[in-house]
Amino acid sequence: MESQPSRQSGRYTFEEAISRESPTGLTKSNSDAAAAASSQSLSSILNNPHVAKSDWWWYSSSSSSLAPPEFAPLISKASSELTRSDFSTYFSSISDSYHRFEDIRNHSTKDLESSASDSQGHGGEALVACLREVPALYFKEDFALEDGATFRAACPFSSAAENLVLQERLTQYLDVVELHLVKEISLRSNSFFEAQRQLQDLNVEIVEGCSRIRELKETIRLLDVDLVDSARQVQHLNATRTNLLALHHKFNLILYVKQSLSALKLLVASGDCAGALDITDDLQNLVDGDELTGLHCFRHLRDNVAASIESINSILSAEFMRAAIQDAGNSDVVILSQVKARASIPTNGKDEDQVNLDEEETTNFRDCLLPIIIGLLRTAQLPSVLRIYRDTLTADMKNAIKNAVAELLPVLLARSESEFSPGERTVDADGGGASLASKLRSLSSESFVQLLSAIFKIVRAHVVRAAEVKKAIEWIMKNLDGHYAAESVATAIALGAAAAETSEDHDDQGGSLLPFSSQRAARVSSFQGKANDVTSPSNMSINFSTDVLRENTEAVVAACDAAHGRWAKLLGVRALLHPRLRLQEFLCIYNITQEFITATEKIGGRRGFSIRGTLNSQAKAFLDFQHDSRMAKIRAVLDQETWVEVDVPDEFQAIVISLCSSEALISENLDHVQNNVETNHGEVTAINDGSLVEDTAQGKPTPLAEAADKNKASLTHSNDNKMKEHGKSTSQTLSYKGVGYHMVNCGLILLKMLSEYIDMGNFLPLRSSEVVHRVVEILKFFNTRTCQLVLGAGAMQVSGLKSITSKHLALASQVISFIYAIIPDIRRILFLKVPETQKDLLLLEIDRVAQDFKVHRDEIHTKLVQIMRERLLVHVRGLPQIVEGWNRPEDADAQPSQFARSLTKEIGFLQRVLSRILHEVDVQEIFRQVVIIVHSQVSEAFSRLEISTPQAKDRLYRDVKHILGCIRSLPSDDLSRSSTPNWGQLDEFLEQRFGTNAG
Repeated sequence: MESQPSRQSGRYTFEEAISRESPTGLTKSNSDAAAAASSQSLSSILNNPHVAKSDWWWYSSSSSSLAPPEFAPLISKASSELTRSDFSTYFSSISDSYHRFEDIRNHSTKDLESSASDSQGHGGEALVACLREVPALYFKEDFALEDGATFRAACPFSSAAENLVLQERLTQYLDVVELHLVKEISLRSNSFFEAQRQLQDLNVEIVEGCSRIRELKETIRLLDVDLVDSARQVQHLNATRTNLLALHHKFNLILYVKQSLSALKLLVASGDCAGALDITDDLQNLVDGDELTGLHCFRHLRDNVAASIESINSILSAEFMRAAIQDAGNSDVVILSQVKARASIPTNGKDEDQVNLDEEETTNFRDCLLPIIIGLLRTAQLPSVLRIYRDTLTADMKNAIKNAVAELLPVLLARSESEFSPGERTVDADGGGASLASKLRSLSSESFVQLLSAIFKIVRAHVVRAAEVKKAIEWIMKNLDGHYAAESVATAIALGAAAAETSEDHDDQGGSLLPFSSQRAARVSSFQGKANDVTSPSNMSINFSTDVLRENTEAVVAACDAAHGRWAKLLGVRALLHPRLRLQEFLCIYNITQEFITATEKIGGRRGFSIRGTLNSQAKAFLDFQHDSRMAKIRAVLDQETWVEVDVPDEFQAIVISLCSSEALISENLDHVQNNVETNHGEVTAINDGSLVEDTAQGKPTPLAEAADKNKASLTHSNDNKMKEHGKSTSQTLSYKGVGYHMVNCGLILLKMLSEYIDMGNFLPLRSSEVVHRVVEILKFFNTRTCQLVLGAGAMQVSGLKSITSKHLALASQVISFIYAIIPDIRRILFLKVPETQKDLLLLEIDRVAQDFKVHRDEIHTKLVQIMRERLLVHVRGLPQIVEGWNRPEDADAQPSQFARSLTKEIGFLQRVLSRILHEVDVQEIFRQVVIIVHSQVSEAFSRLEISTPQAKDRLYRDVKHILGCIRSLPSDDLSRSSTPNWGQLDEFLEQRFGTNAG
């Protein structure tokens, strides 16, 4: 064997024990060996894992001994012949079992040695040793042999012999665990008996404690008899006296409650809400307290107090509604009567009717509302009353507008029908009584503005009254410092806050909705302690005041929203008519609506999104309709255009002057517009400054209409005085920045349309971006359609022109050049109202259009050059036939040939046409290219000719000189040779053929 167990505790291994025996010791007989073998333990033999059943050596039919098979060869040997090497096979077979035996014996020895230390408090170490001996696999909580992985880990063997070894090993593991468990239990048995001993000692102590308690009770009984009984009798007599006094107080309280109820009925009946609320506060404190508890006669007192409070609230609410709303409704009749009178009687001057309160009236109004507000604050009903007031005010506003329309519509409708001629009157489809919407649509724009003005005044009357109520409540709630009622208001706010808080508690608990509760007395007392300190209210007072102020503001906002809704409906009825109005007529409606919105928003404090949306949608519809009509008109004008020069009236020159003016002039015009608008807005928003909108009668325009007319005239007719002086004077060109442009009809109409777009952009600033888009669209269309009609020769089919001449092209170039020149000024004016966020994109679009116009103009100039090239090629193709006659004898005629005369004639005609219409710079650019073409084409054509006779050379010389003379006279920007104008290839050809002197 390679390794042997070491010596432990003075013992030798099995092999050493055998080696120590002498050979003579092995001379025992076979019978002695058999007897020794029979004394071995049967369980050790059966638990040998390395021996199969077929190898059991303890029984053999062929041998009378029980020796193992390894000893069979040794039986036949004599004892003197046996050596240590003869037992090597046996040693190798039992070495593993012997090693395990030695290990178990060593561990047993260690356990015996450690048992003494375990008894001294080291329990548990044996279990740790057990865990070291037994593999951790068997201690897992999820150990289950049916699991495949666990089974393979626990039973890795496959043969029967290996399995027997595994069984013996498992048995050893089980013995080890059981041994250590028993040892641990024995170690802990001492604690159990110690606990049992302590429990017995506790029982003894309990018995002793009970005996001492009995002794104490007896001592206390003796003390009660000797000392306490007399004092107890005194206490009983004192309690009887106290009860009698309480009964007397209760009777007085009953009398007080009865008298208070009688006084409460009288005060409620007389309308003295302040005195009634004082009594209800006292009664409510009694009800919420414990003083009336158990008195059957007052079981309905809470209900009586609640009914009285409800009556008081009804009285206060009615008085508040009368003061806040009913007084304002009386002014509607006065306003309507005045509007009717102005609709039938001519009047001059401004209407000075006002509904504003002066300082004395404001003070009286606040004094009137003060006791009402204090009473509603005490009962915490002011927020709910303000909600009712909001609904009532909204309904009253709607009814007032409805009544105004119903009463004024017949008068205004009759006036509108009298203004129309019989053929212009609208006829109802049903032939009978027209509906309200039909009547509103039948009104003229001026009559409709008058209707809006009347509604504006009525709305103003109601809104101003509501604003006064709002200011009065805010003054009472926040600005009473130093006022005689400041302490009363602070106390009322504290009481109302407590009532509101307890009411919310009842709402959360699902109880009865009473204005007061059982907790009110304690809260009111705490509030009243702070009532004198108005600057430091409690959180509940702050929340209650915030609720009141919020509802107060919401009432005015709701009234303004209702007025916005009705106004938007009136605009919506005529939504199909407004886009078809003229700009100044639409501006009258637009401006009065803007003023109405501004005034109501200033009073209400919030933006009216609904009416602003309606107004913006109608402005967009107006812009869309106007754009569509102008697109249709410019399309029709272009299709009918004959491209004939027309005279320019001074009206269009005035438009150009307004466009090319500096930004200061534009700003001046816009300031004039803004001043008109601000003047009207000042009449709207500054409530104390005067009336909002002034009406006139018998067809005279309102100030809004006049302002719109002035606005339009300020931009598009800024030169009206000059026009009046000259009448309908005209000029041949349209001057822009010192440059004159020859115009055709479509160009003037486009200029007029552009000025109208500028007006729409200035007076409808919210739609300025869309105006720029529309201008870009109409400019694109004009440029594209003009290109189709002139360059594309579409005018020959559409307008009936026989041909497209150079004059047509020149006029088209002038119109395109003029539009290209004014685009920067148009862009600058339009972009005054465009938001900064949209300018970049719009700049790209309008710059792209300007570039298209420039390209179009260059293409027209190229087309003129191309026409001259084509005519030259026509003449060059006929040159060979003309040269054939040059070889004849020279006649008396010394004129140039027909080729030279025709060519120079057409060049001169083109020069005359272009010089009269186009600018000098454009003419020079065009003829510079013409000169180059004539030089190259004529010199090339002459070079190809075969000139042999002197007569032909003379004729050629005359033609070249004649053509060069024409070229010298052409305007050109070619400065290559300052001494010789328009020098080129034909000059070189002349020098080559005829010498330098000939040139």
